[in-house]
Amino acid sequence: MDRFEPNLRIPGPTALPPSVRTAGARQMINHRGPEFAAMLKRILDGIKPFFGTTSDVAMLTTAGSGGLEAAIVNTLSPGDRVLGVSIGSFGDRFAKIAGIYGADVTKLDAEWGYAAAADEIRERLRGMPDAKAVLLTHNETSTGVMNPIPELASAIREETPDALILVDSVSGLGAVPFEMDAWGVDVVVTGSQKAWMAAPGLSMIAASPRAWSAMEHARMPRFYLDLRSHREAAADGETPFTPAIAVVFQVDEGLRLMQDEGAEAIFARHEACAAASRAGLAALGFELFADERHYSRTVTAANVPDGLDWKAFNGTLKERGLVLAGGQGKLKGRIFRLGHLGSVTVEEILGAIAMLEAASIESGRPVEPGAAVAAAQRAALASKGIFSMSVAGTTA
Repeated sequence: MDRFEPNLRIPGPTALPPSVRTAGARQMINHRGPEFAAMLKRILDGIKPFFGTTSDVAMLTTAGSGGLEAAIVNTLSPGDRVLGVSIGSFGDRFAKIAGIYGADVTKLDAEWGYAAAADEIRERLRGMPDAKAVLLTHNETSTGVMNPIPELASAIREETPDALILVDSVSGLGAVPFEMDAWGVDVVVTGSQKAWMAAPGLSMIAASPRAWSAMEHARMPRFYLDLRSHREAAADGETPFTPAIAVVFQVDEGLRLMQDEGAEAIFARHEACAAASRAGLAALGFELFADERHYSRTVTAANVPDGLDWKAFNGTLKERGLVLAGGQGKLKGRIFRLGHLGSVTVEEILGAIAMLEAASIESGRPVEPGAAVAAAQRAALASKGIFSMSVAGTTA
């Protein structure tokens, strides 16, 4: 990272490795030509192992929310009963999309800061034997919580085996293990601006054979978001509509970096960065917001302490070059969030903790100089024993 650039520690968009930025500056190419066809095939084939699937993947030029909309409209019909399991702002959004298109949505809300409970899902589904789909959030960036998808999917399969399981993994996939086929998940959505180390603009969506079959009977309106047209076009090396070519260049390069680094090293790096973030914040006296049993490995949320002027404190951080995210919705002004996904290194997290430490001392908070950085470094080293300190093909 250029030392004059800010340490961007929000849950997305994430900082871009140098080679990804260079890729995005390339001259345009014919999106109906052989070069694009080869690139599209590399991406769609190369991303499947991160989904944990052998099924087809579609790539749409849209933000992550467009991908969630595609998951809904391609598999459901107006009037279908849907259980929307929400653990935060983005779970609420997923359910809202389904309702807008005419689904009969029942919400199951977990207290913000906690994961969904498998037993509560089972209980709710007992009263919904005709449920056509269950909506889950894998990683909730508004609260810093990661849902136990294997456990939740198993509960759904036991209670309503015919219901489709639709998962928002926009901010999780690529940073942590995911086994779509093994877990019995039907649709998974991710976005280019998160773990894939590219600019916003693309959604990648994997669908199981059950989901592809459901698309033939779904009656919600769709045209641009019709995954069948994207699947058919991809077979010919194209997209049905003009894609965001510059972002496709970036995803292609980001995926190359990820393949060079290797999935296990990527997961270990994110684990180390998450551990360092939690330990550093705790050593600074910030109470972590999320239930410790289900901490996110891509974003950490912490409470704003009583008596701390968050606006002034955040301004000091920005002056020092650290960019954090505030709270969303009902958590606005109550928490702040430190993102650690995509092109993130332990060194960058240690730098962020050092900036937080300096700002805390400047604001008069009782902080021992150097203690938080040391705690963060110890946690990173202990998280996996061995981990990648930097992203393959980049400089920290």
